Amino acid sequence: MPSRQEQAEDLAPATISESDGVRYLHLGTPWVQGAMRIRKPQALELEYIQRMMAWMLFRPTEELCQGHAVQLGMGAAAITRFTHSVMKMRTTVVELNPTVIGVCRLWFKLPEEGARFKVLNMDAAEFAADADQHGSVDALCVDLYDHEAASPVLDSAAFYRDCRRLLSDGGVMSVNLFGRDASFERSASRIATAFGRDQVRTLRPTREGNTIVVALKGAGMPDRDELAARAENIETRFQLPARKWLRMIRVLPAEPGLNT
Repeated sequence: MPSRQEQAEDLAPATISESDGVRYLHLGTPWVQGAMRIRKPQALELEYIQRMMAWMLFRPTEELCQGHAVQLGMGAAAITRFTHSVMKMRTTVVELNPTVIGVCRLWFKLPEEGARFKVLNMDAAEFAADADQHGSVDALCVDLYDHEAASPVLDSAAFYRDCRRLLSDGGVMSVNLFGRDASFERSASRIATAFGRDQVRTLRPTREGNTIVVALKGAGMPDRDELAARAENIETRFQLPARKWLRMIRVLPAEPGLNT
């Protein structure tokens, strides 16, 4: 069986559209895979992308912009631009589809590679499985969907265990669980199997159906007062709706669900 990397040539090509000052990324369908406001390229245009940054609430304020941020799935490079250019973090982005990388370089202001920024054209599963090679990660954003945005491409308990191994102690992962065919309960249960149920929180879904899950590695959950202080700092420094995120945070339901 060919590897996912060997299948890259069969992936849908990236295309773009524009409307009302916003440039959109597509993969051969009308489904939006990412967006950038042309006059504000560092801003996070899509609501679910903003909520993917809820991991910021779970990092101590003094460490917020320190360490290594990794994105699995480039999309329109919104999170990549933010962690690299706004937060000034060391940033790595992993993307299997070479046309997505090319379009982001041409049309979505993908940063130039250098000591603090790297683009890897590879399978996210292979990246996650090789923690020894890539080093520890402090903030991991996982947004992996096919061209029809039907369900996560990688969604097994084994994959989430690999993601946990990537993280440093105190590191945090955010995952986008959107999809017409995906089961949120099943996916969330797999994340809980890898991280521990008490280490996992969810946000309420967006109108479009994106539900963000946040999982910590080896760190106690901050209390509400600490989270409120962090949210105020995030809003002041980065103009992100962190206090709104705080009102959306939920623990996982008690039911264990499926773990396979």
